[in-house]
Amino acid sequence: MTTDPGTIPPHALRRVIETALEEDAPWGDVTSETLIPVDAIATATLGAREPGVLSGGGGFVAVMHAVDPLISATVLVADGDPFEPGDVLATVTGPARAVLRAERVALNLVQRMSGIATSTAHYVAAVAGTRARIVDTRKTTPGLRALERYAVRCGGGHNHRTSLSDAVLAKDNHLAVLLASGIGIGQAIRDARERLGHTVHLEVEVDRIDQIEPVVAAGVDTIMLDNFSIDDLVTGVDLVAGRALVEASGGVALDTVAAIAATGVDIISVGALTHSARALDLGLDVSVTGPAAGAGGGAGGGSGGGSGSGSGSAG
Repeated sequence: MTTDPGTIPPHALRRVIETALEEDAPWGDVTSETLIPVDAIATATLGAREPGVLSGGGGFVAVMHAVDPLISATVLVADGDPFEPGDVLATVTGPARAVLRAERVALNLVQRMSGIATSTAHYVAAVAGTRARIVDTRKTTPGLRALERYAVRCGGGHNHRTSLSDAVLAKDNHLAVLLASGIGIGQAIRDARERLGHTVHLEVEVDRIDQIEPVVAAGVDTIMLDNFSIDDLVTGVDLVAGRALVEASGGVALDTVAAIAATGVDIISVGALTHSARALDLGLDVSVTGPAAGAGGGAGGGSGGGSGSGSGSAG
């Protein structure tokens, strides 16, 4: 692990898990409750089917415990650490019905979060040796922001403002309303400075070079250069001349981020980290080892009768 990702606020994780379990089994798991012997004990391993960076190990365990406190789940790889195909990331033992009920929700969380962490790690590696930080955006899955922001940190990235309540960030639509109201951006920034507390960060987005000087001169903390070409980013950094942090945003991709970082910007915000994340290919392989292992009539009732339900299974 290269950085400490911190933690997910417990209330946020608990709310997501409760909602997901209610969504997935609102009236119980009719398949497992019908087919699986009540005394069957299952063991399972969470295995990697592709390389990546882990995130959501704690969430994986929390889902298991939320379904049944008798489930024992142990994560073997720390959040933020890399792994290779074939690595065992976690082990699970407990009542088979409960393990099977928890399986999909637990996998969904750890696969998505690990996908975000892995993608972030690729971006961070691409800008190594520059001053640029890779930063996420508010383009997150509704209800999952705290988890997805944590996953970005697991990949070595940083978080932008968490919500609209955290900082002033005037974007193109704000500027359009100001213009239509006859208010210049420079005056708006100065007025905001007078009203805001000294701890509130002030950032403004621009999409033209001629907007840079009046915005910086008015006293912003950060200026966002939106959809600038590489040459214009170089010009923009020179114009700002250290008077504010410079953020590059818009259309950032893995094959362009190194060139963007080389312009000297301080921050590169990447919406794709969360809005286009691909779930990592992880699988939970289940077998029955308890009293019912030899009792026919249960799905997967013999040893080795695992569900094999990884990311590619239907449900």
